[in-house]
Amino acid sequence: MRASVNISLPQDMRQWVEEQVRSGGYGTVSEYFRELLRQAQKQQAREEIDRKLLAALESGEPVPVTSDDWKQLRKEAKKRLARISRKAK
Repeated sequence: MRASVNISLPQDMRQWVEEQVRSGGYGTVSEYFRELLRQAQKQQAREEIDRKLLAALESGEPVPVTSDDWKQLRKEAKKRLARISRKAK
């Protein structure tokens, strides 16, 4: 179910958005804003991954990873991807 969100824009900004809709191939202003939000969500996810990778690098000496460790990591990654996919719908 979709929920409505109303925003107010100055006239010059509204005209700019409408131009982006026309030139970007969007059908409506709503489509344009939804795309902006999806891009922001993806960027936030990338930044979280970067933070986690940096934390891992700074966490101490490396530890060898076994094939069983990789199997467990793959299993957990598939679970997380399934949760993300369900949320995105």
